[in-house]
Amino acid sequence: MADDTQGATTERILQEISAVSRKLEGMDNAMVALTAETRSKRLDIASFQSQISGLDQRVAAVETQIASWTDRDLELSHLCSKLTDLEDRSRRNNVRLLGFPEGVEGVDIFSYLWDILPKLTDITFDPPLEFQRAHRLGPKRQDGKDPPAQL
Repeated sequence: MADDTQGATTERILQEISAVSRKLEGMDNAMVALTAETRSKRLDIASFQSQISGLDQRVAAVETQIASWTDRDLELSHLCSKLTDLEDRSRRNNVRLLGFPEGVEGVDIFSYLWDILPKLTDITFDPPLEFQRAHRLGPKRQDGKDPPAQL
């Protein structure tokens, strides 16, 4: 009977060892699969890092290009302003009046021109004359030695 009990115990121990062995095989297979998946994820991460590095370089290049566009935009804006000024100047009907004595226009050059031009030309302007700008050429003379300025 002791042999039967000992045999049953040995048989039971062998079954449990076999069950533990099967569990260990399953765990080993799971570890192999987990290791393979980890390697795959590492490769994916390395690929993503490479892509991110490439994107960083492209973003830096785009930022540099945008900065140069900003400079060009400022330059273009300045050139457009100059062009507009030149176009405006070319459309004006400029009239230069010479030979008027120094200071004859007084304080208000527009009033003087509205009064004197119809008298000098003997023309009645209808509609009345319109002046965009009127200014003296050069500074006012301080003494009588300088030539007279032009209106």
